[in-house]
Amino acid sequence: MLKGKTVLLGVTGSIAVYKICNLARMLTKLGAEVHVAMTPNSLNFVHPLTFETLTQHKCLIDTFDRNFEYSVEHVSIAKKADVVMIAPASANVIGKIANGIADDMLTTTVMACTCKKLIAPAMNHNMFHNPIVQDNIRKLRDFGYGIIEPVNGMLANRDIGDGKLPDEETLLEHIIREIAYEKDLAGKKVLITAGATQESIDPVRFISNHSSGKMGFAVARAAMLRGADVTVIAGHTEVAPPMFVDVVRVKSAADMFEAVKEHLSESDIIIKAAAVADYTPVTTADSKIKKSDGDMSIPLKRTTDILRYIGENRRKDQFICGFSMETDNVIENSRKKLLSKNCDMICANSLRTAGAGFGTDTNVITMITAEGSQEIELMSKFDAANIILDKIINA
Repeated sequence: MLKGKTVLLGVTGSIAVYKICNLARMLTKLGAEVHVAMTPNSLNFVHPLTFETLTQHKCLIDTFDRNFEYSVEHVSIAKKADVVMIAPASANVIGKIANGIADDMLTTTVMACTCKKLIAPAMNHNMFHNPIVQDNIRKLRDFGYGIIEPVNGMLANRDIGDGKLPDEETLLEHIIREIAYEKDLAGKKVLITAGATQESIDPVRFISNHSSGKMGFAVARAAMLRGADVTVIAGHTEVAPPMFVDVVRVKSAADMFEAVKEHLSESDIIIKAAAVADYTPVTTADSKIKKSDGDMSIPLKRTTDILRYIGENRRKDQFICGFSMETDNVIENSRKKLLSKNCDMICANSLRTAGAGFGTDTNVITMITAEGSQEIELMSKFDAANIILDKIINA
């Protein structure tokens, strides 16, 4: 995912630096070239050999180190870097950078970088909320630096408060968002439905389906990484939503319908990946569940066809993509949906195809448009999501 990308990690004097060792390892596993700049104080918490072993690059520590090949090293790395992340960022280094002080290798290198710079503060709760520190953070934000807010938790002095460095996975996602993909969806608003709706029968039971939300969330993450402003209307899901997207939680098909109506007009691309329950119990006052010989019959009515509503109420410049899960006549039935629901594309798959059912991490999809169809072979749902977005962008 990060092959060909260069990441510069800046570490300062904080006990949280141990997390950055793992972050460096995670970045290299994704194919990134990783360089590490260390402040003199950080050497009290981790030995440079740790980072050098993980990254296969000499750490940047001494501005006047004579052991490098002939080059102005801080300028050389600054030119190569696609993103800089300073984590953990101490109050001292935040203050230096915010006020233009470059008196060590880390701050000197950062001053020479023109790429996106991310700052992840980590410090004592009271220090983080000190007005001077907060003013320096505001300065950096005004200068275009990305600020990764610390989380609330147990700090090094055993206090509970703000100032804890986020986990490595969160830091990695910030880097991936910045550099993994071209921002070919920048400025676009994408609306996605995901997961399964639930129709209550009574306080205990409900009607639903086996949708996990994995495909919808995969499309949401792919669109976000490509620069889109993403809103996901999510029913029941079995996985966590991706970072950096707005999630609107709903329960029933009626809830999802109302949420879609609210966001429809402002969206440029609408992708309906949710598996909506087709029926809901009748809730009139005189309706009762009928029991006979141990069987139970429930009066039902059809839920609103959300995709049809989207197609009937679309703007001409919107792109509408629906998903179709079939068991028989997959292409024929999906092409009928394309026409009857006024969509631009239907992504069809079959429950009978291995790797394409509910709850899997893979999918096998046929993209159907008015011009024809294109198959996506068995692959991860995230990879399939990017192919779907490619098709939409090039439509």
